Amino acid sequence: MRATVFELAVAALAVGSVKAAAVALEPRHTDIEYPLPHADYYIGFDPRPFYIINNMTNSTLKTKLQSCENGPFRISMFSIGHRGGGTLQFPEETVESTMAGARFGAGILECDVSFTKDRGLVCRHSLCDLHTTTNILLKPELAAKCTVPFTPANATAPATALCCTSDITTAEYMTLCGKQDGFNASAKTPKDYQYGTPVWRTELYDTCGTVQTLDSYITLVDSLPGYRNFTPELKTPPPQVPMPFNGYTQQQYARDMLDTFVRRGIDPSRVWAQSFNPPDIYQWLQEYPAFGKQAVFLDESGDTPDTYAAAVAALPGIRAKGVNIISPPINYLLTTTPDNKTIIPSAYANASKAAGLDIIAWTFERSGPLANVFANQDYYYSTFGQAVHTDGQLYEILDVLANQIGIKGIFSDWSSTVTYFANCFKLKGPKSSDYK
Repeated sequence: MRATVFELAVAALAVGSVKAAAVALEPRHTDIEYPLPHADYYIGFDPRPFYIINNMTNSTLKTKLQSCENGPFRISMFSIGHRGGGTLQFPEETVESTMAGARFGAGILECDVSFTKDRGLVCRHSLCDLHTTTNILLKPELAAKCTVPFTPANATAPATALCCTSDITTAEYMTLCGKQDGFNASAKTPKDYQYGTPVWRTELYDTCGTVQTLDSYITLVDSLPGYRNFTPELKTPPPQVPMPFNGYTQQQYARDMLDTFVRRGIDPSRVWAQSFNPPDIYQWLQEYPAFGKQAVFLDESGDTPDTYAAAVAALPGIRAKGVNIISPPINYLLTTTPDNKTIIPSAYANASKAAGLDIIAWTFERSGPLANVFANQDYYYSTFGQAVHTDGQLYEILDVLANQIGIKGIFSDWSSTVTYFANCFKLKGPKSSDYK
């Protein structure tokens, strides 16, 4: 098997690796050669964790993190690869992002699950994001099938398009290339529309990301050296894809996702199924109790002051229905002291713990430089951004989440950052045996 450009890129990132596994990933979507397990597979880090530490103010926390610079480093279940775990630089939901997250030591790797026109299950963060996360608009035969075809920008309106996984078949989906999520609202042509990546990410590896089905994702993650777990998220269809979809019900969709793991012989203890749709969680608890006991209840119901109070009040009731894990965005879990200088646990964090709910948070490394998050009204920092000024505070934030609140794990767009911290503090992550 020969090395690829992607292998060399990941090897260059993995500065702390002792050895590199022999992995061949052809830049095609047919007859993909997935990596085989190797006993000599070592995780490694790019410079980012060390950059963050160097930007910290002097403190006991900084000294502790500095003491861990030479490892040893191991795979950590506390570190969850969001959309693969390499999304800060690699196209999301692709083999390349997943392989980067794995090399960075993420013990749990994500596939967001959407369905195609022929009811195939594929890894895509939204049913209707193909126009911004793939090259579908550059394939005229598939672009013609989009829910909203490409319309160029004019003097009064921006460029528009809307392409959904449900517009095309699974076979057609697998001919696409993943790309960095973004678009050019001023575009006059589909080619120009492809660009728009935030300046703090990169298009260096934006060279036809290898898209995945749920089945191929399972094959990939199960083949990885070390013991890795799965976290599939059942994506709630948007209004443009009303359910039932040609007779396909939400209930069957929820069954199909878990049945894929059952059919593949994956032990339920390795599967951390997620959904924002409460009926999905309760269905899994009833119909698939071995999976449901560790299902992850994603909560974004508290984005305003009034709904936030309601979200906090709802937590005991969610626990009473058998849910063990709640998963809010990090801004729900953090606030500041009255002087806006110190980051502390929020009412939501305290209420979750009081209700007996474990917490898995999202999403770390999904924002740009921290010096700008307050001015930019960044969503993930909306409740505590006034106390954030430098990138060095990333580890201060993670310290509050992990060591004060006691979250069980956190999704990250760049898994090396979290894996480093988890190794330094010996954070174990969620365990199936904790849930009965």
